[in-house]
Amino acid sequence: MDFNVKKLASDAGVFFTRAVQFTEEKLGQAEKTELDPHLENLITRADGTKNWTEKILRQTEVLLQPNPSARIEEYIYDKLDKKLPSKATNAELLGQYMLEAANDFGPVTPYGSTLITVGEYQKRLGGAEREFLHTSATTFLTPLRNFLEGDWRTISKERRLLENRRLDLDICKARLKKAKQAEAKAALLSEEVDKSEHELRVAQTEFDRQAEVTRLLLEGISSTHLNHLRCLHDFAEAQATYYAQCHHYMQDLQRELNRCANAVGAPLPPAAVCPNPVSSAFLSGQSSPGATVSTSSGQRPSTLAMEQTQLPVTGARKAKVLYDYDAHDSSELSLLADELITVYTVPGMDPDWLIGERGNEKGKVPVTYLELLS
Repeated sequence: MDFNVKKLASDAGVFFTRAVQFTEEKLGQAEKTELDPHLENLITRADGTKNWTEKILRQTEVLLQPNPSARIEEYIYDKLDKKLPSKATNAELLGQYMLEAANDFGPVTPYGSTLITVGEYQKRLGGAEREFLHTSATTFLTPLRNFLEGDWRTISKERRLLENRRLDLDICKARLKKAKQAEAKAALLSEEVDKSEHELRVAQTEFDRQAEVTRLLLEGISSTHLNHLRCLHDFAEAQATYYAQCHHYMQDLQRELNRCANAVGAPLPPAAVCPNPVSSAFLSGQSSPGATVSTSSGQRPSTLAMEQTQLPVTGARKAKVLYDYDAHDSSELSLLADELITVYTVPGMDPDWLIGERGNEKGKVPVTYLELLS
């Protein structure tokens, strides 16, 4: 018990001495040992990395989960190291309500059958959103949190130790200065000066060692940037895949709605179908090399477009298939993901479709399933 009390008293004395030194430095009454410029730059860079990582993390969480209550719930489960119960996304809930409403109104009625069609696609959108959220949390949010809760805490700890060692060093410098002044006045023996010099040497050694440890940790921020760069690429890829899937589902839904409307003799207005800017760029020859097109199928080609396949071709080029596509009739060409085909258009052809050739096979293909190459 005596040892603990003595240690407590010693620690309190050290803390008080450091506090006095820190206060005097702030008031300009004591000298302060400055860190070397390289270490100062590393500290500034690390602080910027920490601050921006926090901001990016928080805003990404808001983007992925706008509901504050849901974010708090996810945070609590994460801190308790428990798995968050699976919940349906808003789109999945909407789809489920539409299916239930269709059963209530009658699935064979025009309204009921359309509710079923739209509801099924809403559930697909919800599934794509769920996958996007999971992928983003795994590949982007988790590495950022790991840095803040792991590496940064270690860096902060070593920086605090470095600050303490610097205060101890400056305290020893001040003591030695006072001892030499007293010796000059014959108020102290040379042993006191020797003791102060020894304490200064020890403090300088500990400060140098801690400065090196801190420097090595801070230089590791470069590796952190590389890791976050990879994570950022993964996040952007997941985001692109999600929006591409959504566009693909919505284009398919529009085709289904047009087909159903045509079956009952009430076609939807052309404005109801979203235009495809990529196909327009292809026709004008302004498509950038390797530009990836969002996933979706275009409108069904008209009979007029089918008759125009014999007209002169325009802008023949290579294209990479992004997704499998099953031809709906003999005028279309089935596609396999990752294969290369030759595509071109003909005057007056539906801009959402191209003519595709693979060997001796030829047929219409939806431009939104393709990556147009130079």
